[in-house]
Amino acid sequence: MKRLRIFTLLIIATLFFTTSCESDDTLSESFDSALLIGKWQRSTEFYLYNSNGGGKTWDTADDVSEDEAQSFTWTLVKSELTHIHIMQMGGNIPKVYTVIELTATTLKYRDDYNKTFSFTKVN
Repeated sequence: MKRLRIFTLLIIATLFFTTSCESDDTLSESFDSALLIGKWQRSTEFYLYNSNGGGKTWDTADDVSEDEAQSFTWTLVKSELTHIHIMQMGGNIPKVYTVIELTATTLKYRDDYNKTFSFTKVN
């Protein structure tokens, strides 16, 4: 009985101190925010990132043009891209993504639900 108790405690201790084999290196990866500046397109959806941390987004499928776009602010820290959408009726809506790839022509990020978004730079 004593051996069973010790064995059980050993298993519990092992489970308690064991970490996952999968590392979360994505947050340690850094991307150059200067590559983000410009207009990006994904089908009919557009994002325009300005160098001052502001931007706007619109979707031509919803019959919204760039002049009618929704404003947002953005920050890129390592691989964490944060959009804070500025609502016309007041209030802000934050959205946080993890950047997977950022080059001069490609932007890929995923949300908390593991949905991946891929954009191509259009200017």
